[in-house]
Amino acid sequence: GSLLTFEHVENNQHYGYDKVIMLAGGIGQANKEYALKKEPQIGDKVIVLGGDNYRIGMGGGAVSSVSTGEFSSAVELNAIQRSNPEIQKRVFNTIRAMAESDDNPIVSLHDHGAGGHLNCLSELLEDTGGQIDIDKLPIGDKTLSAKEIIGNESQERMGLLIHEKNVEVLEKIARRERAPIYKVGETTGDHRLVFSQKNTKPIDLEVKDMFGNSPKTIIEDESIQNKFAPIPKAKESIEQSLEKVLRLESVACKDWLTNKVDRSVSGKVACQQTCGSIQLPLNNLGAVTIDFQGGKGIAVAMGHAPMVGLINPTYGSVVSIAEALTNIIWAPFTHGLKGISLSANWMWPCKNKGEDARLYEAVEAVSLFARQLGINIPTGKDSLSMTQKYPNGDAVLSPGTVIITAVGEVSDVKKIVKPVLQAKNNTEVLYIDMSSDTMKLGGSSYAQTHNLLGDNAPTIQDVSHFKKVFESIQLLIEEGKILAGHDISSGGMITTLLEMCFADNNIGLDVDLSKLSKEDIHTVLFSENPAILIQVKQTDNIVNYLANKGIVSYKIAIVENQIQQPTVKINYHDQKIILDIAHYRDIWFETSYFLDRKQSGEEKASKRFENYKKQPLHYTFSPSFTGKINTVERKLQAAIVREQGTNGDREMAYSLYLAGFQVKDVHVSDLIEGREDLKNISMLVFPGGFANSDVLGSAKGWAGAFIYNEKANKALKEFYTREDTLSLGVCNGCQLMVELGLLYPNHSEKPQMLHNDSQKFESSFVNVDILPNNSIMLSNMVGSRLGIWVAHGEGKFDLPYTEDKYVIPMKYSYADYPANPNGSRYNAAAICSEDGRHLAMMPHLERAVSPWQWAYYENDRVGDEVSPWIEAFINARKWIEGKQ
Repeated sequence: GSLLTFEHVENNQHYGYDKVIMLAGGIGQANKEYALKKEPQIGDKVIVLGGDNYRIGMGGGAVSSVSTGEFSSAVELNAIQRSNPEIQKRVFNTIRAMAESDDNPIVSLHDHGAGGHLNCLSELLEDTGGQIDIDKLPIGDKTLSAKEIIGNESQERMGLLIHEKNVEVLEKIARRERAPIYKVGETTGDHRLVFSQKNTKPIDLEVKDMFGNSPKTIIEDESIQNKFAPIPKAKESIEQSLEKVLRLESVACKDWLTNKVDRSVSGKVACQQTCGSIQLPLNNLGAVTIDFQGGKGIAVAMGHAPMVGLINPTYGSVVSIAEALTNIIWAPFTHGLKGISLSANWMWPCKNKGEDARLYEAVEAVSLFARQLGINIPTGKDSLSMTQKYPNGDAVLSPGTVIITAVGEVSDVKKIVKPVLQAKNNTEVLYIDMSSDTMKLGGSSYAQTHNLLGDNAPTIQDVSHFKKVFESIQLLIEEGKILAGHDISSGGMITTLLEMCFADNNIGLDVDLSKLSKEDIHTVLFSENPAILIQVKQTDNIVNYLANKGIVSYKIAIVENQIQQPTVKINYHDQKIILDIAHYRDIWFETSYFLDRKQSGEEKASKRFENYKKQPLHYTFSPSFTGKINTVERKLQAAIVREQGTNGDREMAYSLYLAGFQVKDVHVSDLIEGREDLKNISMLVFPGGFANSDVLGSAKGWAGAFIYNEKANKALKEFYTREDTLSLGVCNGCQLMVELGLLYPNHSEKPQMLHNDSQKFESSFVNVDILPNNSIMLSNMVGSRLGIWVAHGEGKFDLPYTEDKYVIPMKYSYADYPANPNGSRYNAAAICSEDGRHLAMMPHLERAVSPWQWAYYENDRVGDEVSPWIEAFINARKWIEGKQ
């Protein structure tokens, strides 16, 4: 993986240090000083954190450079880099504890990827040399040779250097986190790299021999001029063409893909795939905050244009970058366009005649276009063997493609513009071209429906104009002048217009494109020249504003809101088209339904297809809710109890802190080993995650830690015996409380948590209703209908008795799937103990305490600092204060 740091760094007042933003497969931020390694000393210890060595990834580099099918399946499987994510999380927690200490003692750190220990440990020892004892490395497979031990690529490991005096504290933290830790060597200062095993030295080299200049690779190829048939004049109606385009996988709804991954994890997710009251995956970019305060953040977006690249590799590269930028443009960047960096991932069928030459052209074009834009590409990756060969000599070549990932620092995540038209009077939609090219259908989705590529594709003809539009849109976003925005890419302008209406049931458009062009209407509606559409207030006169900056924009539509049967009405010279939005939205969603049948089964996939537009989000807030938060003196102590695999502890801790608690981090190992007994804790919270990877079922292993360990069992029983305590379990923590029988200890038949009826993980933002109840946390929120995140695989409440035997303070607002994501009996989203003190819920209220965390928050409450969910935590604090 590669590290990306921005040149523009500002002081982070909250944490008191400078920050850097990283792109390494994913995105994140870190202390600026950790971007540079410290100076190693002779005698520093080499530490490996993580799992055992297995025959994983051997020959990975060689196999990844040849065509699939060239080696036997056993050899290719052996090349795959596999990992244990739970071990990775334990290692991460250990390193995080060191990094967050007042004086981080880690000298140098390196991950295990390609090359395994040989690559990782040699880079740690690059400046000094050192010795590694192979026999001290953990061996999971006793048949491994020395080469396989040194070179295997198990991914869950990290290597680091640390001064000898700091090893003990690292070992203590690792034991607490249950992260395997091994002291395997030390620095020597003799600039030799030695891997020893018993009385042998399989590797004994000068460091310079490992890090010398690699030989240059010279590739010879010849250019081949491919000619493709032009797109014929349309013989079918716009409606017929549109139905075909909307069903293409590249254009159609991706709900089947996005609803099964956790899109709220960490509580710092400010923009994910879904948007609007119908929660459709239409957002142009993803964004996370750098902390829980909802200010600055990091945005990421992607772009690729494989079909354009087949016609012209240069154009394919340019359009790929352009698409990434027209996707990410909707976030306000601290440093504008120049604050964005790119990653370029090359997917190419090299070693086939003409393809290496095409790759050269494509790379050259990426370099030139990025330099013209004034942005950098410091990182990337390549897979240059995108060829499948068969025993009979046949081969299938993947289209040469560059996938561009754009990332940048966002000045305020709350200002990110969504592609959902807002129901405001007197608003219009403007079209802004960013290509400076004539409209072309080559490489478009429309061309694909005719099984053609086309003979001419669009590109960016005027880079200065592209930059000018980008920076002007950034200014308008900062000033709050853009109500909604969407880029034109896959599917063309007609798809963009419809998508801006899809996520709301009552919005339509009256469109007139007559002033835009004189091209054939199919070309105007389906060409994919890089361009954007923005919704603005008519009174702001944005057309003139842009014109003063030398940018031509066209008013192409008036927004119509509060319509019972909304349509997109299109006028183009003497042609008129009326498109029923609900009809075309179903066509767009249908491809997702077909794919969903493979994972959820016919019944649940059909229910999702039937109900997705019938379960819109809408809210009822308590009249007393002000949206403000008061600062109080933090006297009471709450504890977050976590187990290996917990991933919801930080956002839960912040929610408690915001509500006025001091918050203590308690690992189950602290209870087992007697470091913590909970006697000074007033509120106990079990957060979400996948304790012990849910290997035995949800929370089964976590529960076992309390049941079968004397000190942990005693601490928990004593806490629940006290009458001045509260507890909360969310998601995995809810499963734990149910498994331990903490809510209804007198019931002979216990509640259970079962797999979701869909038999898959469900992630969505749903409505819940707060019912009359005696829950200390929720009782004063009765009558509220709120939005909340769910993210679970085993969230179905199986309640054996009649409903009156339980306290059910919260239910899913819609009984049918997918708004009830798991099929819980009585539609229960939470259950509570009879005395109201102990609450277990599947949805993640701690990931929805701030409006920016909600996937959809109504526009008439833009001034809210907090969401109603913070009240639950405040209620808990006030109740405990009354018991003091």
